[in-house]
Amino acid sequence: MTENPSSFTLSAPGRICIFGEHQDYLGLSVVAMAIDLRMTIMATPRSDNVYHLDMPDIRHVEHFVPREALPYRHQRDYVRSVIAVLKRRGLSFDRGHDFKITSRIPMNAGVSSSSAFVILWAAACLQAHGQLSSISGEGIAQIGHAAEVLEFKEPGGMMDHYTCTLGGLLYIDCADPIRPTPISPRLDGFVLGNSLEKKDTKAVLRKAKEATLRGVEALTAALPGFTLKSTPMDQAVPHLRKLPDQSSRMVYANLVNRDLCQKARVLFEEGVYDQDVLGEMLDNHHEMLRDHLGISTEKIERMIDAAKSAGALGCKINGSGGGGTMIAYAPDHQKPVAAAIQKAGGKAYIIKKAEGLRLEAGLLE
Repeated sequence: MTENPSSFTLSAPGRICIFGEHQDYLGLSVVAMAIDLRMTIMATPRSDNVYHLDMPDIRHVEHFVPREALPYRHQRDYVRSVIAVLKRRGLSFDRGHDFKITSRIPMNAGVSSSSAFVILWAAACLQAHGQLSSISGEGIAQIGHAAEVLEFKEPGGMMDHYTCTLGGLLYIDCADPIRPTPISPRLDGFVLGNSLEKKDTKAVLRKAKEATLRGVEALTAALPGFTLKSTPMDQAVPHLRKLPDQSSRMVYANLVNRDLCQKARVLFEEGVYDQDVLGEMLDNHHEMLRDHLGISTEKIERMIDAAKSAGALGCKINGSGGGGTMIAYAPDHQKPVAAAIQKAGGKAYIIKKAEGLRLEAGLLE
């Protein structure tokens, strides 16, 4: 057995989607931002080849030998799926470690807690065996996506994995091959509101994706050469009116949100933008998600109304929807907006842009 490395600590952030919600899995583009709510893993080498994983936030402990066969115990068994993906990529689990994972990222709330976990867990396994420094950030993101989405045949895209790994504010073209581009304007003033409503991420994503794809298929038959990626809105609208109502609404909303994302990219890349215009764009994005994709809830709408009354310039649901979180853009009004969200029954966090996956302590081997 190779000599064990020193103890180390890694962390990864949650994320918000500012523009492009429900578009990454369609191969469209997003603007996403890593936030300063982080998940942390502390690792200490053992003298055997056992992995001991302690997650006190959810009162869960695991104790196993990673070199052995580890069948999945349930859907989304991410502890084992990460190990399976890394084994197929040639990682030899020849060292034991104790791991402790703690997190400030709200769970099952649309802030990418599961993606932060698979990114962080994959990075910790690689670091424990001296392989992390040999893999790029994009490579870690791809491992996380494989372990979370591909391994369980789920409908999600890769926005979360790239944002949690690379950090900062990113414009991500989600067409194959995925191309993340850092954007660096000063962008602050966000408040995250957690509705505390449970949601079924998989069901919401699958329903929205399937309905949109049916609409795309119908529109392509009426308008040969149509693509969500590039067909101008004015060319699509006359044909959308001939489609069944649900298909028409879903495709229309995705075209509006596609164009909003491109407008946001230009604003951010120019570095100087009107805050009121940005707020209005967020409201427009949310209108499409609420009225056409149908992913908001009554409680989230109450939280949004409260945030707007307290000074927010714009708000939108964040994540897959059907519960979870919303974001309010409230420069210079974060504290009163956070208080209003709390009064409306949510849990509020004043958030900032954050780094991606990082080594907090120890040596990167």
